[in-house]
Amino acid sequence: MINAALVPFMLLAALGFVLSVAAHVASIAGVQIRGGQMIWLLHLGIFVVWLPTVLLVSRIMRGERRQDMWKLTLSGCPAWMRLAAKVLLGYIIVNFVYFISTAGRGGHYSGDAPPAVIRGFSGHWMLFYGVAFMTLYSAYRNPVLLRQRVCRNGHPVTRSDEFCPVCGENAGAQPDS
Repeated sequence: MINAALVPFMLLAALGFVLSVAAHVASIAGVQIRGGQMIWLLHLGIFVVWLPTVLLVSRIMRGERRQDMWKLTLSGCPAWMRLAAKVLLGYIIVNFVYFISTAGRGGHYSGDAPPAVIRGFSGHWMLFYGVAFMTLYSAYRNPVLLRQRVCRNGHPVTRSDEFCPVCGENAGAQPDS
């Protein structure tokens, strides 16, 4: 049931990612994106896909170690997608540093935003939409992430527990279904 609810948010995240990549490429090429303030809807769309993403990560991570968050959250993604996330993060950092170092002082403009401004923002859009998609996709492909692990006696255990903290039972031994 939860899997079906992930699909619309996955599709919105994919659409947001594609649109932000298009805006980013256009801005690098120096193309003025027409349409006035419509481009800023990509800002709002982030909240639409990030609310379920944050709730999903919270559910996946209940009781788990924080340092395992990305490894666990993206465990349902293929290896190339996890690598793409790292490459994207690295690119976004370089893009942000470049944007900050080349941005002019006055932040006010009339009409359509200049390509340099779109370039700065679209990098962040790509990151947020991309990570949202990967997280939702991971949970869709690996629904076990959303289930609470329990020991043979039904006590909740984390993925890193070898033994149940309540009864000492082997945490890897799941109850018979």
